[in-house]
Amino acid sequence: MISSGPSFYGICTYAAGIAGNLFALVLFVSPIPTFQRIVRNKSTEQFSGLPYVYSLLSCLICMWYGLPCVSYGVILVATVNSIGAVFQLVYVALFITYADTTRRLKMSGLLIAVLCVCSLIIYVSLELFDHQSRRTFVGYLSIASLISMFASPLFIINLVIRTRSVEFMPFYLSLATFLMSVSFFAYGLLLHDFFVYVPNGIGTVLGVIQLFLYAYYCRKPREESRLPLLGSHG
Repeated sequence: MISSGPSFYGICTYAAGIAGNLFALVLFVSPIPTFQRIVRNKSTEQFSGLPYVYSLLSCLICMWYGLPCVSYGVILVATVNSIGAVFQLVYVALFITYADTTRRLKMSGLLIAVLCVCSLIIYVSLELFDHQSRRTFVGYLSIASLISMFASPLFIINLVIRTRSVEFMPFYLSLATFLMSVSFFAYGLLLHDFFVYVPNGIGTVLGVIQLFLYAYYCRKPREESRLPLLGSHG
């Protein structure tokens, strides 16, 4: 737990959490150009909205974990994921607005399912668990949700190796992912919070791999970007 007094330890912990929030914001705003294109063309074209539904679920679960009624002293986990949830909800809403009828119905159903699952998690954790067991229950759910989000970085890593090109892996996004993961890894370690430092430790390793791949393949000539609609993390 963070000391209530102004200490070097407390300052470092708070700084790590704030840094994680700032780097996460870079990831949250990164899809804006894609959605500007969707709004401008009034069509979702061949883009997929699934990563944003998954990101919304992850953000909501992690936000719940960071609140005082579940965990003490990790409020910066709640802040970053509440911001992330707002961004993901806006992206999903825009996707539903401009999708064709079939995809609109599918995405609407998934959005309702996500909200129902999160409501169920909140109800069960409040009604069936005391504070300590609630933290453990929601903590493992948050780890599971974050690990599921690693499908995106793994897909990109595989794509870069297969195509021998960094076309689909912008440097600033890889760097932001790495810095965000490192920040929250440090935040979790300083707070001795297993449920924060484990998933972000995995994210840090994936971030390092992406940066090494970028350094290795960045000299290869790139064609005009055709970056697919991919999800981010928090």
